[in-house]
Amino acid sequence: MVDTYPDGPSFLSALDDPRPGCVLLDMRMPGMTGVEVQQAFNARGFDWPVVVLTAANEVRLAVETMKNGAFEYLQKPFDSEELRRVIGDAFQALEARAEEAARTSDARRKVGSLSAREREVLQGLLAGMPSKLIAYELDLSTRTVEIYRGKMMDKLGVRSVSAAVRLALAAGVTPLVERDAG
Repeated sequence: MVDTYPDGPSFLSALDDPRPGCVLLDMRMPGMTGVEVQQAFNARGFDWPVVVLTAANEVRLAVETMKNGAFEYLQKPFDSEELRRVIGDAFQALEARAEEAARTSDARRKVGSLSAREREVLQGLLAGMPSKLIAYELDLSTRTVEIYRGKMMDKLGVRSVSAAVRLALAAGVTPLVERDAG
């Protein structure tokens, strides 16, 4: 499905009920420049691929749009096959972003189900600590750490430490910091 808008403000007002997609943005439009639209779009927190079209051969403009996160910058006149390829690549990137967001959300949900101690054990594993060191850092027995570790693995739905570490990284968990030995 393709939606078109006569100008930047019309596009931005349509974002009240957004459907994720690829944005094809011309730099010269009535009402707002393409850069202004792109900045307003970004300020609203959208992470969709933006393909910028321009007739101007301005390096500064290209650099600015790329710094603002443009997926691609095409100069007019452009080949229709090139545009189709770029839009196809942009939709693939959008799909990959959605999949990554779903994985991150799932990881955060699973980590959020952990008790405080289970999370600390996970942080210890993330730091590469063996159970004995985690026990020392948390003032627990090694056996208690092993019990928390087993519960944590069950709640996360993983069978290996490496899978737990990957999930922790996806959820943005920070490693446990060792105390000074002094």
